[in-house]
Amino acid sequence: MMKQISHHICFGGVLGVYEHDSAVLGCVMRFSVFIPPRNGGHEGQDHSEAHGLNTAVPFLMFLSGLTCTHDNFTTKAGAYAYAAAAGLAIIAPDTSPRGDDIPDDADAYDFGQGAGFYINATQEPWAASYQMERYITQELDDLVCQNFDVRADRRGISGHSMGGHGALTLALKYPDRYKSVSAFSPIVAPSQVPWGQKAFMGYLGTDQTVWQQNDACALMHNLAKGACPASKGRAGYAPILIDQGTGDDFLTNQLRPELFAAACADANQDLILRMQPDYDHSYYFIQSFIKDHIDHHAGILA
Repeated sequence: MMKQISHHICFGGVLGVYEHDSAVLGCVMRFSVFIPPRNGGHEGQDHSEAHGLNTAVPFLMFLSGLTCTHDNFTTKAGAYAYAAAAGLAIIAPDTSPRGDDIPDDADAYDFGQGAGFYINATQEPWAASYQMERYITQELDDLVCQNFDVRADRRGISGHSMGGHGALTLALKYPDRYKSVSAFSPIVAPSQVPWGQKAFMGYLGTDQTVWQQNDACALMHNLAKGACPASKGRAGYAPILIDQGTGDDFLTNQLRPELFAAACADANQDLILRMQPDYDHSYYFIQSFIKDHIDHHAGILA
């Protein structure tokens, strides 16, 4: 059952926050939904009491990074004016299961609650609830498509940092589901950097072959070998947009965008990698380029 927590008119559209009992994660989860105005403007709009519009629109799933909830993107990204103009809905979920009964590592910001990494954990005590891949691609997706005026055949996915990792890997693993993908400062090679290695060891165990199934660089390299959903030596996805700040403190030891660029070249995948001078890892960076990402997805999903 889904419950509305808040409801706001925003740039002529409707922004709501909702919670529901997640069967996949075994806890109550919150997410936000922005539904754009019917005609992309502010004047004369017909706002539905519950969900906004009765004309189905494409939608974008935005996955946030370490320590975040749904609220970070919802309140800090500055996305909704551009989404309203583009006619694009945006869904912002939480980053992990939550609650007193959910396993956590209270001493770590990069593992446990707030750090689900958008994978399906296989190791105890995490496996019972840390099933974020299934949650995002199945349970939450179904809930959104059943309750809001969005087009199930026009989905895109984006994210920041850990969420950028999630966006890239889920897009590569589910090419029939996600038609467009972009990322801000993504962890592109989690198997090769400390954040990812810690998470994968804890959630997935020591089997490196399982790690590779959740690593964007490895998945892209596999496309060139014909070992992924899009095969025959060419990735075949729409161009991928990545923005990365050169002033990001995590650039060289955690993010490594050059590794993904090499993997895309190996798979003949079109990649737009923009190294933005002096920008850092914050939401100020996201605010600065979110319009380009909204336009990127709207152009493909239209």
